[in-house]
Amino acid sequence: MTDDLARLDLVRLVRAAQGGSRQAFGELYAQHRRSVHGILLSRVPRAEVEDLVQDVFMTAMQRLGTLREPEAFGGWLAAIARNRATDHLRRMPQTVELTEAVGGTVDPDRTEALAVLAVVRTLPDAYRETLVLRLVEGMTGPEIAVRTGLTAASVRVNLHRGMKLLRERLS
Repeated sequence: MTDDLARLDLVRLVRAAQGGSRQAFGELYAQHRRSVHGILLSRVPRAEVEDLVQDVFMTAMQRLGTLREPEAFGGWLAAIARNRATDHLRRMPQTVELTEAVGGTVDPDRTEALAVLAVVRTLPDAYRETLVLRLVEGMTGPEIAVRTGLTAASVRVNLHRGMKLLRERLS
């Protein structure tokens, strides 16, 4: 789908959802769930992410009528996710996330992935978010731009600088 067609489809879906279409909102959910998941995963403990994804979409559904520019839906939703993560972290007691299976077998690949995610979480926000969306959620640069409201150039720069910094911290 070309960028113009994707933009028109997004506008159509947002307007329909603003008009009360649950099906349209469901399509928006399907299109944007991975980006919200990635944004939250870059900020909060893994065990908390799924519940927060639901919270973000509930908030979005309740506030959708306040969105003036349907084209800005991705950036608007990303801001809700970031704010929800910040609020959640303020309210939760400091905990340590378990990185290995308790009383079970340890998967070395999973352990390594969790260790890399822990390092990614130490990076600046802009790099952290784009790296998680790319490496964990499997999104392309243009998809990240559309889903977060960033420009494609900003995403490219954040991915390049973030990967460079990640390599340095992992070596």
